[in-house]
Amino acid sequence: MIWTEQIIARAIALQTLSRKCVVLVDNCNWTGHECDVLGVTTDLRIIDVEVKISRADLKADAKKEKWWHRVFAGYGPREEVRDSQGKLMMVRQESIWNSTARVHPPKVWKHYYALPKEIWKPDLLDCLPSQASGVILMQEQRSTQTPVVAEVVRRATPAKDAHRLTPAQAVDVARLANLRMWEAYKQCDSLRQPAVEPAR
Repeated sequence: MIWTEQIIARAIALQTLSRKCVVLVDNCNWTGHECDVLGVTTDLRIIDVEVKISRADLKADAKKEKWWHRVFAGYGPREEVRDSQGKLMMVRQESIWNSTARVHPPKVWKHYYALPKEIWKPDLLDCLPSQASGVILMQEQRSTQTPVVAEVVRRATPAKDAHRLTPAQAVDVARLANLRMWEAYKQCDSLRQPAVEPAR
């Protein structure tokens, strides 16, 4: 099987999160950072699933802004930029930021990584940006009903201070999921339409 984000996300939505969540949205920025799959649980908390299809992609995830809390700490030394005649052209000062690693992304109750089982190695746990993240491994199987099976091999540690969505926020996410569904139907219909022969 050639793994894609869509295949993995669909298996997560239908197997792992279907009973826990009232709404699921793919490629969603509702938290302020991209979630490959964002789920709103029955008690209105957010589960964020990051889909990876290569080890390099997984290792690079720690650089994402969602894993860092940054606080402005001032400016560095002034640097004057002058032309060949010594005339002052501009003054530069770099911003200084204090960065602290996050245990959970903002607004997220539980965070998971989902990836193909064949690329997973236990030592990749040390590459995760947070040891609170869970891991879901995907495996192909001989079944027309369920060609891909998702297995949670490490459960996520929940964020104790994660806020619950207000009813208005939950409706906002549900509205986004609804619009995505109708857009997906539109794309399916366009693929089914026969090509129109140009008039002669």
